[in-house]
Amino acid sequence: MSPGSSRGVRGGRLALALLVLLLLPRPGRAADAPYYFYQGRRYGSEAMVQPLRMIVNSGYGIMQLDNRSHAVWEVDYARGWRTLRRNLGHPITAIEQEGWGDFFRKEVVPFSTNTAEARYWPNYTQHLIGGGMSYRLMLEWYRWHAFPRPRLWAIGSITAYHVLNEVVELDAYDGWTTDPIADLYLFDPLSCLLFSSDRVARFCAETLQMEDWSFQPAYLPKGGRLHNNGQNFAFKLALPGSERWSLFYHFGTHGELGLSRRSASGLAWSAAAGLKAKNLLELDAGTRGVDLSLVGGLWIDRDGSLLASLVGAATKEYRLRLNLYPGLLRLGPISPSFFLVMNRENRILVGLGVTQLPVGLGLALD
Repeated sequence: MSPGSSRGVRGGRLALALLVLLLLPRPGRAADAPYYFYQGRRYGSEAMVQPLRMIVNSGYGIMQLDNRSHAVWEVDYARGWRTLRRNLGHPITAIEQEGWGDFFRKEVVPFSTNTAEARYWPNYTQHLIGGGMSYRLMLEWYRWHAFPRPRLWAIGSITAYHVLNEVVELDAYDGWTTDPIADLYLFDPLSCLLFSSDRVARFCAETLQMEDWSFQPAYLPKGGRLHNNGQNFAFKLALPGSERWSLFYHFGTHGELGLSRRSASGLAWSAAAGLKAKNLLELDAGTRGVDLSLVGGLWIDRDGSLLASLVGAATKEYRLRLNLYPGLLRLGPISPSFFLVMNRENRILVGLGVTQLPVGLGLALD
């Protein structure tokens, strides 16, 4: 590693440490606005909600794919940032390289069913709907923890995760691409505007029972790898005539459709199957797509806060993924989170996390 690169890594670590200190939860709660997505629960996935964890889960989401490295210090952040700035600074030129028709057909207008062309799908699901819910969740989190100007903090957090996501995805690529233009100039701002509406937030929270069921990221010191990260969302739409059964949809870099059954105690069991992104494919210059694999899982939650999940997929890295959230295990006064991951070669990773820190610690059981 060159001296310049070494200084860049040290500077990045210092900046991250300062962010951790700034964004640690504060005592107190502001109760002057409705809370649709954050209720301050101390158990399950909601206990893990905090800005830095969201930034890590989403910013490094591309690392869930089989053909992307998990080594966070090997990402070419400088080149990714330069490429992002060039494309955002010259959006017309970038779009003209692909063609206006292709740009709207592949990135914006939801008509094509060709997986190589349907780049609009994550734009609507992950950026518009998921990103909007994340913005509102962060807004409520900052309000709950009595931060001044919570809307600005929420916008800053969302912007950080979207920009990091684009930089990590671009990595060493050096060329024109329309993907960040559609994301950062169209779908991401629209998501914040959409979920600024109490009516939209209420509909998603109460009618669709939308929740953030993200994974629990962990850092493996050996090799500087990040594992078990990824942002996930869940919908439950009550079936007509039933008080217990709901249509269930779980999505992120994947989508599973199934059913959920809720007990009188608030405990719910959900099962679903579908498809997930497996590899990132270079289709042509500046154009990327994914291939898909089968995925299915089981989820247990209490009043919307995820307690445990078991997900299996026909992929190399994450063939089996077990996540246990705070409230199920207890080590003295601490109720940690835990995960176990098995890949196609039956190699196992385990990790522990605590609610106060954005990233847990992982260990490969070689």
